[in-house]
Amino acid sequence: MKNLNNEIKELIINCLDLEDITIEDIDTNAPLFGEGLGLDSIDALELGLAIKKQFDIKIEANSEATKAHFHSVASLASFIESQQV
Repeated sequence: MKNLNNEIKELIINCLDLEDITIEDIDTNAPLFGEGLGLDSIDALELGLAIKKQFDIKIEANSEATKAHFHSVASLASFIESQQV
């Protein structure tokens, strides 16, 4: 799971062009939006597309479950693992 967490962190950094941030700067359990990493709705769209492409999974737009999956790197990793069974 640690490798998946780091892979997600790298994806966040690369797809959102966060040049000044390293994977060590992103707390696995911190919120990605708002007070945590500070991502916004445009970032969510870009990240969602990147995750769909890289991990070949379906993400339902505008669902409460999807919002929960995108809470943190840890919740994204759990979601991705559950979809790759």
